[in-house]
Amino acid sequence: MAMSYKVRFWDIRERSDRRKGFEVRWTVNGREKSESFLTKGLAESRRAKLMTAAREGEPFDIRMGLPASEIRALKQRTTWYVLAREYIEQRWDRTPGNTRRTLADALATITPAFVEPGASYREPRVLRRALYSWAFNKNAWKVDSSEEWQTALDWLQRHSLPVGELDDPDVLRRGLDALCRKVDGTAAAAKTVKRKRAAVNEVFGVAVERGYFAQNPLIGLRWTAPEVADEVDPDCVPNPAQVARLLSAVRVLPGRGPHLYAFLAACTTPPCAQPR
Repeated sequence: MAMSYKVRFWDIRERSDRRKGFEVRWTVNGREKSESFLTKGLAESRRAKLMTAAREGEPFDIRMGLPASEIRALKQRTTWYVLAREYIEQRWDRTPGNTRRTLADALATITPAFVEPGASYREPRVLRRALYSWAFNKNAWKVDSSEEWQTALDWLQRHSLPVGELDDPDVLRRGLDALCRKVDGTAAAAKTVKRKRAAVNEVFGVAVERGYFAQNPLIGLRWTAPEVADEVDPDCVPNPAQVARLLSAVRVLPGRGPHLYAFLAACTTPPCAQPR
């Protein structure tokens, strides 16, 4: 996070064309910053607070224009859950349906892991469903969540980690490890983990833009997703009798049926059973 002691203040500007018509203006290392207020008194109070911080020798963040003490307070006040909700609200309207589902799924998976040490909700499936179907689904915000879901989300709000603690490598690894598991505890597919991590990475990118981190804490983190063996589900594979019926049906198709039959038969017949 780039900080500077080069802070200058301008007089309060009145803007009659705006609802908040009193503007506090200052520069940090030459970058202009401003905040608007409804009354002149509020604007003067804010300007005085910023000037006091500068006179007391506090460095100001160049990107956000705020004194170091306010940056620290902001990090402690904003939790991962709040940041993730804000990201969904910002991104939702310009995101395709499939990407929305990916974002909701990724955030619903990792958010329960970014909580205070030792904290664990008594009904993880309920919390996961509340996150996926309501908290990270902007379309659902038109109506209140169910009482069961709201109880789970209230718990999460109390225990979600402040953003400032998410630069701890152990905390990050705990979150990424959660992406590797389904809600029933079994291993998730490698491509699913990769897709979810990419979604989470975007949220951290927004955190960098807002000045919570100097750089994305996921960059350079030594973590490798566990390898998952790709198992074939027997229920999804036809048995020999079904294969024979399918081949017979292809063989009598008009046109290229016989050619396709020969090709598919060669692909599905075990080498030891093929004619020599």
